[in-house]
Amino acid sequence: MKAVINLQLKNAIILAAGASERLGQPKALVEINGETLTEIIIKRLKKHNLDIIIVTRSNLEQYLKSFGEKVVINPKPENGRTGSIQCGLREIKGKRCIIVPIDRPGFSDQTLKRLIKSDITTCPSKNGKGGHPVALTKEDCDRILSSQPSTPLRDLINPSKIEVEDEYLHLNIDFPEDITILKNMIK
Repeated sequence: MKAVINLQLKNAIILAAGASERLGQPKALVEINGETLTEIIIKRLKKHNLDIIIVTRSNLEQYLKSFGEKVVINPKPENGRTGSIQCGLREIKGKRCIIVPIDRPGFSDQTLKRLIKSDITTCPSKNGKGGHPVALTKEDCDRILSSQPSTPLRDLINPSKIEVEDEYLHLNIDFPEDITILKNMIK
């Protein structure tokens, strides 16, 4: 009898190393109904038994460590998002994972379940436009790790899109008015 290997995705990397210049405050610290965006996303990922790594810049390290998750510092966040992903992937030794940008919280639990079950690189899509989070295969993790940190992720992977009905899938927390939309989403 052939042994079954469990390749279920178990890791999530939260990207929280951006400068948040347009928003004017760290996105990880945005507060909604008494909880930060970081707390909200961690709770959602924990419901699915995911092990979490948070990649950030040094000024947020102590705050983010207070949640009890592994925090990794990107020493050069100005090099781009791929460099932050690489920091997280090195921590989990390039295993399959879900990449969750802190500023893209509009995915549903149902979408997260579908991504976790996927055995290919996958992202949610609404009306034909891809969104976040992104589930990565081991092969794509290796490709990202061997690339320059400044290479855009879209140049490294080609995720299969799964159509979802998430009303706020494309919400990107970049400006103060986006926080108002987020508050409506979280109600």
